[in-house]
Amino acid sequence: MNIHEYQAKELLKARGIPVLKGGVAYTAEEAVAVAKALPGPVYVVKAQIHAGGRGKGGGVKVVKSIDDVQAAAAKMIGMQLVTHQTGPAGQEVRRVYIEDGCDIARELYLGMLIDRSTSCVTIMASTEGGMDIEEVADKHPEKIFNVIVDPAVGFQAFQGRQIAFGLGLEGKQVGKCVDVIAKMYDAFIQLDASIVEINPLVVTKAGDIIPLDAKMNFDDNAMFRQKEVEALRDVAEEDPAEKRAKDHELNYVKLTGNIGCMVNGAGLAMATMDIIKLYGGDPANFLDVGGGATKERVAEAFRIILSDPNVEGILVNIFGGIMRCDVIAEGIITAARELGLTMPLVVRLEGTNVEKGKKILKESGLNIISADNLADAAQKVVSTVKAEAA
Repeated sequence: MNIHEYQAKELLKARGIPVLKGGVAYTAEEAVAVAKALPGPVYVVKAQIHAGGRGKGGGVKVVKSIDDVQAAAAKMIGMQLVTHQTGPAGQEVRRVYIEDGCDIARELYLGMLIDRSTSCVTIMASTEGGMDIEEVADKHPEKIFNVIVDPAVGFQAFQGRQIAFGLGLEGKQVGKCVDVIAKMYDAFIQLDASIVEINPLVVTKAGDIIPLDAKMNFDDNAMFRQKEVEALRDVAEEDPAEKRAKDHELNYVKLTGNIGCMVNGAGLAMATMDIIKLYGGDPANFLDVGGGATKERVAEAFRIILSDPNVEGILVNIFGGIMRCDVIAEGIITAARELGLTMPLVVRLEGTNVEKGKKILKESGLNIISADNLADAAQKVVSTVKAEAA
């Protein structure tokens, strides 16, 4: 789950990390009211969307008057902000964050994420703040350094000093940086975060260490115990199909291809997408219906796949353990008849009640292509879709 910058800053502020004064606004008039409550005379107007690269897309403006705040907010609110993370369609800006300006001496980068290879939290830091970390990694990899935190002992002050020295900080700045990192780590652990990123972390001319931006992502599976975080969810920022899937307890992620996938089990779903690519196709989604799906949930999964206009063919790959193949078959038929399915549909079933499931599909009267195994299914769906497009 993602949240907005201003929400992330509120979470960090609540844990003792200093942030600049600011407020959120949904109209240009509200932006003016927020700005008048700030010290000024420099203000920063920031579009609030769940994507990075806002500055390059025109979503961050530094202004020096209340009138300019109003003009910038009026221009941003309602615009389709296009960044390298939104794709060409962009994301509608529904709110802006008005923040007080500050005297910047240096811009640094500080981030935390879970490294799956070590099962530890890794702290990443760089002197190249303000840039995309991917760009820094590509052009100046030597300027990124990592510190791995052992979960058995947690973050240690010496690790903070190691990072501060690596960032070229001196004197009281070192202690301030260590304090920010320690509180940032506490927030990461306490809130079940998957990413906490501050870019840039600025050193002011007065020597203060302040997050100028903040990004936080969270583990969806932990939301049952993170009610504070769950309350920050902005469904308007989510893909409608992904939201719909979540409401029906389906795991769905929209991709850019043209072959829809419906599978049970995350590992099998990943393997299915891989083998589609192997045979020259391009998956349109990741969709795991889970092990205990009902006929109704399977039908809904089918509807979600078909809601993507890019889908030109569908591969259903089910290994029935807890999930019964006849339930899958009934769900497929229900959705296919309801939606008047005409595109190629390849089905591979194995496991519990597989013969019953195959019989249901065969007697449905629908144009369903049966596959003997996963490789056979992938070859058939890719070749059929290409033939239809030719």
